[in-house]
Amino acid sequence: MDIIAQLKRDEGVRHFPYADTVGKLTIGVGRNLKDVGLRDSEIDFLLRNDVSEKATQLSNRFPWFSGLDEVRRGVLVNMTFNMGIGGVLGFPKFLVAVSRGEWNVAAAEMLDSQWAGQVGDRAKRLAQQMQTGQWV
Repeated sequence: MDIIAQLKRDEGVRHFPYADTVGKLTIGVGRNLKDVGLRDSEIDFLLRNDVSEKATQLSNRFPWFSGLDEVRRGVLVNMTFNMGIGGVLGFPKFLVAVSRGEWNVAAAEMLDSQWAGQVGDRAKRLAQQMQTGQWV
């Protein structure tokens, strides 16, 4: 046994937030989110994992995804991060336009959606990014 195994045994391992014995929001192996929170390096680690997961989902779903430039892949990852792969699948005309390299059509489809009304400037920036191929 080592300290890691001992703490896992004594604290338990929880994948989802829970209230500990004194009511503090906790996750993992006794990480007190109320008083300790997350360090910048931990936030970056989680974000990199989430981005990688979204890119893998997109790559598995759309064979053309890996052929896109990094900037336009970023648009799709950003959208998937925001609404999940199921949400992105609700944009069939957008997806066809992206697969064909029809950037103006894809951008217009993004802006002509309920999602654009919900996220406001985010949709405008991502549509511009899709259209121009430049990070916004």
